[in-house]
Amino acid sequence: MDINFTEDQLAFRDLAKSFADENFAPFANEWDQKTIFPVDALRKAAELGFGAIYCSDQYGGTGLGRLDAATIFEQLATGCPSTTAYISIHNMVAWMVDTYGSDDLRKKFIPKLATMQSFGAYCLTEPSAGSDAASGKTTAVKDGDHYIINGSKAFISGAGEADVYLVMLKTGNVADGAKAMSAVLIEKGTKGLSFGAKEHKMGWNSQPTAEVVFDNVRVPISNLLGQEGQGFKIAMAGLDGGRVNIAACSLGGAQMAIKQAADYMQEREQFGKKLSDFQALQFKLADMLTNLKASRLMVYNAANSIDTNSPDKTENCAMAKRFTTDMCFNIVDEALQIHGGYGYMKEYGIERVLRDLRVHRILEGTNEIMRVIISRKAIKKTTKASLFI
Repeated sequence: MDINFTEDQLAFRDLAKSFADENFAPFANEWDQKTIFPVDALRKAAELGFGAIYCSDQYGGTGLGRLDAATIFEQLATGCPSTTAYISIHNMVAWMVDTYGSDDLRKKFIPKLATMQSFGAYCLTEPSAGSDAASGKTTAVKDGDHYIINGSKAFISGAGEADVYLVMLKTGNVADGAKAMSAVLIEKGTKGLSFGAKEHKMGWNSQPTAEVVFDNVRVPISNLLGQEGQGFKIAMAGLDGGRVNIAACSLGGAQMAIKQAADYMQEREQFGKKLSDFQALQFKLADMLTNLKASRLMVYNAANSIDTNSPDKTENCAMAKRFTTDMCFNIVDEALQIHGGYGYMKEYGIERVLRDLRVHRILEGTNEIMRVIISRKAIKKTTKASLFI
């Protein structure tokens, strides 16, 4: 599909790019090397409406769509994919509260999430439940008008820094799997809520990642999102958008890497001529640009399918996530190769983007799981003429 953006969409896209150039790009290497969670920069982004992009404006959301969000995340990620990826996770939390929360919960949480005076964390993965999210063992047992929560979550972005934890847990029999899953909000400072040591990671170093532990955490039942047993549905709906968002972050990283590689090719000379005069490198750059555009069209198509509630939205999001995160990682790797030894040096920033984009092929469902989703959809469609349309 070819996208004809409105003037407002173009304005938000350009605003995100200029913001990233000024507030993310100059500091991204330092945030990475010193593992700094850039609170001030995040709140500046929220001032532009990027804290609750696709939440309704009733309590402070920006009221945009998923295609708008994809273009915003792509441009922000040209400055720092890691920081932008955290913003996308924070937006997922805000959206879930806005979509499934009671009016009291929306009124309480959305305004501060929108301004990022409160940071959000999404807690789905467990030490023994990664791709098989429905097998989680964190439980919530009723005690009067409260839940008593026990268990733990692993690899949680924002853990320790976040103020609001959206936790997927079992309010029914653990053995019932997805049917027992519910979504509950837990605030930082609640007794029994604690965090493991900050993980030492390959990338994504501008956002903390840690285990979240629940030891008899007492939370009002009114903090439930939706109904008991609706958690898996909420999680899957969130993952459709999350896959588009993380793919958009990969687009931004690849876009930055291509520009830097093209600039370097015009500056660097070898054997008496510029790198840009070597046909082998011209072809390499052409392939990188072609693959970036193909990826971008897939991401925009998937985002649009969420906005239009297409019956193929889950399939489109899985395809976009699988293709784009693999392709953009390869693009950045090629950009590093064009830089030669300099690409391996931290000061150039290419190796940071490579490290940041590597995890995009794992989270929001591994790319192997994306293939499972896509193939299952294809098998269901084998009797329909629309399979290859």
